[in-house]
Amino acid sequence: MPLQASPADQALLLDLQKLDTTLQQLAHRAANLPEIAVLATVDGDAHRLRSRMASEQGAWEDAQAELRRVESDVAVVEARVARDRQRLASTSSVKDVQALEAELAALAKRGSDLEDMQLEVMERVESLGAVATVTHEELDQLEVRRADARSTRDAKLGELEIERRQVEADRATLAEKVPADLLDLYETQRRRYGIGASLLRGGVSSASGVTLTGSDLAAVRSASAYDVVLCPDSNAVLVRTNESGI
Repeated sequence: MPLQASPADQALLLDLQKLDTTLQQLAHRAANLPEIAVLATVDGDAHRLRSRMASEQGAWEDAQAELRRVESDVAVVEARVARDRQRLASTSSVKDVQALEAELAALAKRGSDLEDMQLEVMERVESLGAVATVTHEELDQLEVRRADARSTRDAKLGELEIERRQVEADRATLAEKVPADLLDLYETQRRRYGIGASLLRGGVSSASGVTLTGSDLAAVRSASAYDVVLCPDSNAVLVRTNESGI
């Protein structure tokens, strides 16, 4: 013998299904907020920028280290020039004077080359530093976007959570009014097939959107109003009302 329930109790399943559909929609909205996609994009962009930043920072630091070496070499040359000039001023040996003058000429050439190198490296340091600064600013801008997206996402999730709790509370109140055996059947069909109750309107099942065939419609017509009937297409409880067309 099929499960039986009053038409009024069966009709409660439609309201229950409506609340369950709302809960599914809320979960879908929560999982597909635009801000979630924005955050995923920001994370990908930030990862690429951090990788680029590490490379640019490394190049900048290498150039700075090279500049320090050149500056150290310049300082050594300047110290040797000062020493040789001091020795040149205090010596009377022609041989020593010739040697010192030759060394000073070589040091002057070396100093000029180092100054050119120093200028080139300084320009490279400045250029690489500017590039790294731009990337750093881009990262800062991404962090602002991330913070904004997180704030908006969290606010929307908070609103959805409040709505979800209200719907859950309404559902719990409504479920208490449904007979236990009818509620069990509804929950079983909903778990198995995704929907637990379907309104039959004008011979069409709302769950499947399909018009019942002649034989199926005849079987529904022959059932008592208290018989709990399942939709032949969706397997949901088929709720009959004055709109059913039977």
